[in-house]
Amino acid sequence: MMDINKAIGSAVKTGKVTLGVKSTLESARAGKAKLIIIASNCPKNSYGEILHYTKTSKIPVHIYAGSSLDLGTACHKPFTVAAMAIKEPGDSEILKLTETSHGK
Repeated sequence: MMDINKAIGSAVKTGKVTLGVKSTLESARAGKAKLIIIASNCPKNSYGEILHYTKTSKIPVHIYAGSSLDLGTACHKPFTVAAMAIKEPGDSEILKLTETSHGK
């Protein structure tokens, strides 16, 4: 079983990610993400909008079990992160989540 927090941290350090609802939405709209991660407490309107674009762009979504504060910590950031887009995983194995979270 993969340690998701380590995988997220590794993707942030070695890959290309966007943090925050606005930039995640832009990545989803453009179809430029390989995986979208949404915190469990992401605002409902943002959550719905992100899901809409991930379905039309066929981008896998993973619902992070922790809060936006926990997701921010996993990203090694001193702020909350309600949503993030993985554009390039870098050295991370984060894309293995797509094998289990497809269709959620």
